[in-house]
Amino acid sequence: MDELLKQLAVCIERGKAEKDSPYPPDMKGQDGASEITRQLLDGGVSANDILKKALMAGMNIIGDKFSQGKAFIPELLIAAKAMNAAMVHLKPYFDSGEAEHRGTFIVGTVAGDLHDIGKNIVRMVLEGDGWNVVDLGVDVNTEKFLNALKENPEAYVGMSALLTTTMVNMEESVKAIKEANSNTKVFVGGAPLSQEFNDKIGADGYFPDPHTFAKYLAN
Repeated sequence: MDELLKQLAVCIERGKAEKDSPYPPDMKGQDGASEITRQLLDGGVSANDILKKALMAGMNIIGDKFSQGKAFIPELLIAAKAMNAAMVHLKPYFDSGEAEHRGTFIVGTVAGDLHDIGKNIVRMVLEGDGWNVVDLGVDVNTEKFLNALKENPEAYVGMSALLTTTMVNMEESVKAIKEANSNTKVFVGGAPLSQEFNDKIGADGYFPDPHTFAKYLAN
């Protein structure tokens, strides 16, 4: 089974989702993340072990390459697609409580902003790292963030913005969340943001890429 776990990690890193997936070309016709995950579960390997020893391992490798400039957003997206193909088989184990999430993370692109690529990558990376992610989508106003927190009071919150004109909405939402519960951790990201802006609006952290963020949360 150890060899299958290693194969699964490679499938995640390379973005081999299923046997019929045409990408990557050199793995054509080989079992992908979906098939290998099923084989591991049928062989008695726990969902937690599959998550930690294969999915997270593969995502960490591609994440490190991304941080070093050796991989780019398309590679991240196909790796996340392969991870999602494996998570389809693991989801029932998490839903039943047999496998445990690290915690719950609420994400959304702030009000007035319809960009979702960055937010989607963060969601997929965090899911691959063992988090239960509540994705509120785009154009998320303060009320939606607060309602999600009422349903998930122990959750962390992540906000994304790509437009400088919507950054002010991020400030409003952070303030309201902190007023409702000062212990809630709120993290922000997006191209126009900076650590200085994070500090100005009272958020708990700014991260330029999703894998740096995932490693921070894991510590």
